[in-house]
Amino acid sequence: MHLRDATRDDMAEILEIYNQVLRDSTAIYDDTPSTLEARHAWFAERQEKGFPVLVVEDDGRIVGFGSYGPWRARWGYRFTVEHSVHVHIDHRGTGVGGMLVRALIGHAKQAGMHVMVGGIDAENVNSIRFHERLGFVEVGRAQQVARKFDRWLDLVTMQLFLDDASVSA
Repeated sequence: MHLRDATRDDMAEILEIYNQVLRDSTAIYDDTPSTLEARHAWFAERQEKGFPVLVVEDDGRIVGFGSYGPWRARWGYRFTVEHSVHVHIDHRGTGVGGMLVRALIGHAKQAGMHVMVGGIDAENVNSIRFHERLGFVEVGRAQQVARKFDRWLDLVTMQLFLDDASVSA
């Protein structure tokens, strides 16, 4: 497996992973599949603002992608970022997510960020434990803030102080 910066040419495979996660899980609180045009616009906006978009490639195929962006729009939050990582269904539990999050942590530290935040569906215990192993701690739990698959969903907010973060976790 190989970690690298994403390119425009990766957007079709990123779209495939994104839409599968959206369709089959509560990791994305939305019900409308993305389009290739929307993924290109998302990628262009990330690049324009200096935020990374990373992919993990295995045998010439994209098996996961990740990025971070602003947590909130206001000026005072400029040192806090929110990350998002999605892994192809056939490659979950193989280390792809860890490669991506560790790389995003390293990038954010080099960019002078102070805190990285992640929003995780409360039922996704594997993702919560994964983040805990990387040093993230739960700082909030918002109950029934989203609805998908005909049920209410709780959102767990986890954060990592980047000043203290070890990317070797």
